[in-house]
Amino acid sequence: MKKIVFLALGFPDVAKYTNLYTDLIHEFHHNGHDVLVVAPAENAKDTGLRLEGGVKVIRVATLPLFNVGIIKKGIANILLSSQYKKALKQHHITLDFDLVLMPTPPITLTKTAHWIKKKSGAKLYLILRDIFPQNAVDLKMLNSKGLIHAYFRKKEIELYNVADSIGCMSPANVNYIKKHNPGLNPAKLHLLPNWENLPNYSEESNADELTTKYGIKDKFVVIFGGNIGKPQKMENIIDLAKSCLDYPTIVFFIIGTGTEKQMLIDLVKNENLTNVILEDKIPKTDYNKLLLHADVGLISLSEDFTIPNFPSKVLSYFGNKKPVLASVDLNTDFGTILEETNSGLWAEAGKTQLLKEKLVQLYNNPDLRSKMGENGYQYMKENLQPNHAYATIIAETK
Repeated sequence: MKKIVFLALGFPDVAKYTNLYTDLIHEFHHNGHDVLVVAPAENAKDTGLRLEGGVKVIRVATLPLFNVGIIKKGIANILLSSQYKKALKQHHITLDFDLVLMPTPPITLTKTAHWIKKKSGAKLYLILRDIFPQNAVDLKMLNSKGLIHAYFRKKEIELYNVADSIGCMSPANVNYIKKHNPGLNPAKLHLLPNWENLPNYSEESNADELTTKYGIKDKFVVIFGGNIGKPQKMENIIDLAKSCLDYPTIVFFIIGTGTEKQMLIDLVKNENLTNVILEDKIPKTDYNKLLLHADVGLISLSEDFTIPNFPSKVLSYFGNKKPVLASVDLNTDFGTILEETNSGLWAEAGKTQLLKEKLVQLYNNPDLRSKMGENGYQYMKENLQPNHAYATIIAETK
């Protein structure tokens, strides 16, 4: 048994909903490890040490970290490390951990992670899910020659050097970190693909009721669920929807919130796109059931990225046996992985006509959709579950 501390950014209360990090931490918990999570509080009354699903969690008061401007977000992230350190001291946590787990984002928790590592003699395992600050440069949110970029780049290098092991999402991620950090020991780097529990199909789906409720009954549903921000470049999806008005049964069902949601609402309204349905967050049970009855799962990444991203939302599509349609940049290997697993089709982001051709190919071929959906499911079952991530981390931190 190991004593583990997880320094989290996005860690919901499992009584409300789950994500890849709650799934991973509960895998550690179920395997008998003693786990403590340090994470932001949703509001002031939720601060303090408590049990959530049997796992100890310290909820820390922070400045707003999500759906705020780049300056406010930057300040909140810079303050996070000292806030976490203070919380650990306030709750008299004994620093005798065997393992420190830390994901990106953020990269600003390095100081606290290093402090725990030195005090405990622990190993530090970095779950690399965001290559920052370069992603902000790609999206023109930071100037690559500016002082802010220099500050965060220094923090990034420091984090890689302090970490004992670094788990990367895909082979392209590994190669990118090697290429752009030549002073880093490459032995630290290895594959840690995204993970998610397979869905439970035992509940009644109430298909007619749900599809009627959301206005998608008797439609060919292309579904998108998740964050709506600059990385997703939803303008490309709007262009696709506009090009598909000649297919009246195809609808684009987009669910989520984010910094670009109002822009998306305005685009749909201005273009009078009757084939786009927008929802904010919907009940997780509704989303899972709707996925079962959707026809295609949609992925979108900005063509401006120079870093290789791997979208975690694809796991929900794989788990529900949905073929994937992806609009992605050429620096990610996500499209290649779709090809290798024969689980979906993709086109270079911004090439609307080619993306439409791929969608029409799926639209006209139910057997292809079924085959690709089953391939994605099997790939996830064999490679992309929490127990696989758990086993990798344990093996790398012996």
